[in-house]
Amino acid sequence: MRRRVFSSFHRIESIGDILVESFHLIGLFLIGAAIVWATIDEIRVIVEHSGPRIKDILLLFIYLELGAMVGIYFKTKRLPVRFLIYIAITALTRLLAIDVKTMPDERILDITLAILMLTAAVVMLKFGNSRFLQSDDDDEED
Repeated sequence: MRRRVFSSFHRIESIGDILVESFHLIGLFLIGAAIVWATIDEIRVIVEHSGPRIKDILLLFIYLELGAMVGIYFKTKRLPVRFLIYIAITALTRLLAIDVKTMPDERILDITLAILMLTAAVVMLKFGNSRFLQSDDDDEED
């Protein structure tokens, strides 16, 4: 009797694992498709304006970083925290580059300090990975 219960739980656990893995794969493909769609739309905007502006290029970098993050997650099943920080840095840089002429000085200083803090966080993550982890590939361990 006990063996049947264990076998049933094992089957249920296997089905759960399959469902979770399927959800991850479908989610990753949907996110990847959305990134590709947004990139194509941005390229359309660039063509309509007869060339890229700095905000367009920075937005394409954000899409590139998002795509790389999805690719790494797909391969390793780990979310690279540093890529999230890179995306935040790029987004803040884009905000600064677009609106710098109309921003009050305090806002410019706030955004610049936020970029500096995020950059320090990346340095700390890299230092922590090289110092405390045994892995050779530190991007996988973020």
